[in-house]
Amino acid sequence: MIEVDRTEELEKEGWKRQFVANEPRLSEASEMYTQLGYEVHLESLPKEQKCDSCAGTKNQEKQSECRICFAGVEDQYKVIFTRPRKGMGRGNDALF
Repeated sequence: MIEVDRTEELEKEGWKRQFVANEPRLSEASEMYTQLGYEVHLESLPKEQKCDSCAGTKNQEKQSECRICFAGVEDQYKVIFTRPRKGMGRGNDALF
């Protein structure tokens, strides 16, 4: 599945998936992570992801996250990924 492959690719590069947001929270979160010493990468939501329920839980069979709540407005949301800036050494901080 494309989403899983892309997330795995980013994780191999040191990126950690944080959450999905749209404006104004998207800019606020990006700025906050930058001020805390992180690089920020934004990924568009994949379109046409479906699940068998509207609970938003992960569909184990398809290994993709539910997108039903974003139907028709996917382009307004981004997935925020972060990683420590080179030389910042944030370690294994579970909060970020």
